[in-house]
Amino acid sequence: MIGNRMVSVKRKRDIIFRAIADPTRRRILALLRTRHQTVGEIASNFAMSRPAVSKHLRLLRSAHLVVSRRQGTTSRCSLNARPLRAVNDWLRDYEIFWTESLESLKSYVEKNR
Repeated sequence: MIGNRMVSVKRKRDIIFRAIADPTRRRILALLRTRHQTVGEIASNFAMSRPAVSKHLRLLRSAHLVVSRRQGTTSRCSLNARPLRAVNDWLRDYEIFWTESLESLKSYVEKNR
């Protein structure tokens, strides 16, 4: 059970990383940080077709980073930042590594002045 859960967590994290790897998708997330927007409002910020923007939004929805709600004939999108905690947790391990590395370098430099 724990082994399967670990694979599931890694798979979810990989989906999130894949979603934020693209600069267009990161820009969409930044747009949604300020307010909910329709697909048309989001698309107006890009020099690409609305179907292309919709494809990016589908991938962001599959990573649970964007939530869409129908309002009449439009779809309003909002940011769900909670899955980004997985990215933060992964980066925290490297932050510890770099902090330790820099402290070691500082000690070395101070010792060898």
